[in-house]
Amino acid sequence: MPKASKSATKATGVVLGGLRTNADKLVAISVLGEVSQPKFSVIPYRVQAKTGMAIALPGTGGIVYNKRIGDNCIDLIGDHIEPGVTIQYPDVNTTGTGNNGLNFLACIGNPVRVASGEAKGEIGRVTGHHGGVEHVLVDFPVKTLEKLTIGDKLQVNAFGMGLELLDAPEVKMFNLDPQLLGVMDWKVDKSGNLIVPVTHLVPGKIMGSGLGNNNVYKGDYDIQMFDDKVVKEFNLGSMRFGDIVALTDVDNSYGRIWHSGSITIGVVIHSNSVVAGHGPGVSTLATSLSGKIKPVISEKANLAYYFAALKRKRKTEK
Repeated sequence: MPKASKSATKATGVVLGGLRTNADKLVAISVLGEVSQPKFSVIPYRVQAKTGMAIALPGTGGIVYNKRIGDNCIDLIGDHIEPGVTIQYPDVNTTGTGNNGLNFLACIGNPVRVASGEAKGEIGRVTGHHGGVEHVLVDFPVKTLEKLTIGDKLQVNAFGMGLELLDAPEVKMFNLDPQLLGVMDWKVDKSGNLIVPVTHLVPGKIMGSGLGNNNVYKGDYDIQMFDDKVVKEFNLGSMRFGDIVALTDVDNSYGRIWHSGSITIGVVIHSNSVVAGHGPGVSTLATSLSGKIKPVISEKANLAYYFAALKRKRKTEK
């Protein structure tokens, strides 16, 4: 079982990166997935929302060798590309209870151990959940990606469901490994606002596919990229896999809704899409109905940077 932290522990919580949390009360549990095969319907074409033209593109599933966290997720020839490795539990279908267990419990940053095949024993980390196909996404070093095969078993050390920030009661947390939180430079100010570095501010009015779900413990929420003026204004063309972004006027407390003054923090998990209502996907990390999250722009706010920081921290602690 992973330790909550080597940071100072108080009677009122575990301190991670300066944040008081309830990490000492959380449960660590294993969930298993298998590397998934890319999926296509009988007809391979997708209809482009802007032109009405049909186009065939690579999409979800499998092992993506040349697109990982830190890479641009807009400027590529693909649709809903999932960087690194995608896994699911082999139920009768992707919405089976076992696969739900994998998707609900796996949190961003959780360590993932390869349990079978040539890459057995190698360690990666969860980078997101993709709704519809119900995949969990995992990042590995390139050398590990090249050893993996479709069907290899991967075991996630799931830890993070139920995480709370004790000094920011108006902020709800989702899908985040407490150990990763400890290196993300999130702070709580004297007014109880959570200060979060992000790469982009995304207006809630352009959020699309994923609206209406009654929880955000799995799946994602797409940023529509079809309005060139908005894309330019908010510099959305520079978004990368793994970017931490702020969705404005959006509440994710009990599902994904528009709500003026609310704010949600998420991580970009898959690439852009040509299909109406779709675009780069965002998995939820934190939300505040009352707007008690204050984003600050930082180019470093990406999982690639934070995973490297976590690796350095672990080496120092040893």
